[in-house]
Amino acid sequence: MQGFPQDPWIHSQDAAAGDTPFDLPAGPALCDRRTFLALTALAGGGLLSGLPLAADAARRQTLQGQVVRLVERLRAQGKIRWDEKTSWSVYDFAGRRKLVSINEEQPRQAASMMKPFVAQAFFYTLRDNPGRLRYTSATRDTMARMIRKSSNRATNEIMEIVSRYNGSMGPRATEYVLKRHAPEVFRQTSIVEYIPANGRTYRNQASARDYSRFLYAQWHRQMPYASEVLDLMALPNHDRITRGVSNIPADVRVYDKTGSTAMLCGNMGIIECRDGRGRPRPYTFIGIIEKSSRTNYYGRWITNRSNAIREVSNLVYLYMQGQHRLA
Repeated sequence: MQGFPQDPWIHSQDAAAGDTPFDLPAGPALCDRRTFLALTALAGGGLLSGLPLAADAARRQTLQGQVVRLVERLRAQGKIRWDEKTSWSVYDFAGRRKLVSINEEQPRQAASMMKPFVAQAFFYTLRDNPGRLRYTSATRDTMARMIRKSSNRATNEIMEIVSRYNGSMGPRATEYVLKRHAPEVFRQTSIVEYIPANGRTYRNQASARDYSRFLYAQWHRQMPYASEVLDLMALPNHDRITRGVSNIPADVRVYDKTGSTAMLCGNMGIIECRDGRGRPRPYTFIGIIEKSSRTNYYGRWITNRSNAIREVSNLVYLYMQGQHRLA
């Protein structure tokens, strides 16, 4: 089995350890939750206007603090509601550091964001069955429909192949293969169902941390056929982390997968930017908004939450632009 870094990232402990809807981190660079609530109350009353508070300055100096402030503002504006929990993660490949870690360890509905996981389970199975299983052009087309078009039928076809070569375990075979080969990556991943015809898949789960580890492993080619997985994820699609994001250039390359249900809006991917000298400056971005119950207004809900993720992605890009002098 290929080795993986045990934990290549600095992990900021979330203040919302119980996964409260407030998304408040309490890392050493940020004020603690009690202090922050007190400062927020004072600010709401106008008592802090114009005062150079060290705690507030420290929050502005970190990207994590900026994301927290933006999510709070989105909640105040009703763009993220009180009954919706969120997870956010950003890892800077060039700087080799985790910049945002908010509710990363919390399992969320995976929706279609698990589809690259399904592709990886197939490639593990392919490697384990030389001469028996082949990666044909037809299978590649199915993979493309699964990733680019987010076809549920195509996804189930690939999952059934994985099951057939792994003890006919059904959908659980995908999780079994992933955890057998890369338990360090898929720690909070749970795959227990095929995607039903109506697309209402709520039982499969993964954490933002798992997506982050998966993207890290793909980028560093630590999994078989990683280049092929990335190529599939780079096929043009309607992503929420670069398309429609106001400050991100149209020529930025993205490797991603969205996820959408009446209870979840998410996107995970790698955004590959370049600095003024043409050097790649890639980073991961994961944003997940999970609702406690199904919305009755799916079209409006998913659009508004997609736009909320775009606002956070825009903030992250502007930060990276300043850090790396992006072109």
